[in-house]
Amino acid sequence: MARIFIGFASMSGNTEEMADLIKGRLEGDHDIHLDEIEEIEPDFLVGFDAVLLGSYTWNDGDLPYEVEDFYEDLEDIDLTGKCIAAFGSGDTSYPQFCEAVSLFEDRLTAVGGERMTKGWKVDMHPDKEEDLTRLQVFTDEIIEHLGRLIQLK
Repeated sequence: MARIFIGFASMSGNTEEMADLIKGRLEGDHDIHLDEIEEIEPDFLVGFDAVLLGSYTWNDGDLPYEVEDFYEDLEDIDLTGKCIAAFGSGDTSYPQFCEAVSLFEDRLTAVGGERMTKGWKVDMHPDKEEDLTRLQVFTDEIIEHLGRLIQLK
């Protein structure tokens, strides 16, 4: 059983719903902690086997103000040996669609995290069939990756 942290930043509820959907697919086989990113400090992540961070993208590719400090402070922690993934919602009318997902993926791998799967990006609300299909792929790849991790322990 892996310890998984799922953190999110959500203004309209879309990214929070994504976090809940991910949790629903992973719970049962793993110990999951779900919380808003602005409620924790980056060093809290060190206590988990896997870290999944989700955020909406503000304007054209910007992180929301409520996660900016957290994002900057991530530079000061070591996630070597931790599995990571990112997810988030955005608006495809902007050229930098869901850029927050890419920013978190890059930062988490820069501090040693091992990416389990490609980020799950959703246009606005995760209610389209293609979004749920991508959720299935996203969580299946996480489950497969964590299964290998558990076998190595």
